[in-house]
Amino acid sequence: MKKMLIVITALLVMVAFAGWAIAQAPAKTEKPAAPAAPAPAPAAEKPKAEKAAKPMKFAGTVAAYEAGKMIKVKGAKDKEMAFDVTGDTKMKGEVKEGAKVTVMYKKDGDKMVATSISVSPPPKKKSPPKEEKKM
Repeated sequence: MKKMLIVITALLVMVAFAGWAIAQAPAKTEKPAAPAAPAPAPAAEKPKAEKAAKPMKFAGTVAAYEAGKMIKVKGAKDKEMAFDVTGDTKMKGEVKEGAKVTVMYKKDGDKMVATSISVSPPPKKKSPPKEEKKM
């Protein structure tokens, strides 16, 4: 009877340690069946550096503008840049040819997409000082 009690105790101790070891192991999840469509090629993925691209800034005069499509801005030293305008582009002010603007943009592949366009108000013309009438 003593031997049987020792064997049962040893089995219970082994089961207890096995349960503890199984509880500590990370859970394994089964992967769902592969979709019928092939996965996109890894070369098509953008590098992380481009995904977190910082917005860039360009200021100048509007050379051409098509609402909701594109804007061309002529900056310093006659440098002209074209930007795509999307539905997400934030507009501040009325954009028209000849207006001074600041464009915040990001590069999307080989395109430059405007994220915001701010129109600078035209400078106020100073009226000549009024002359006081002498009597």
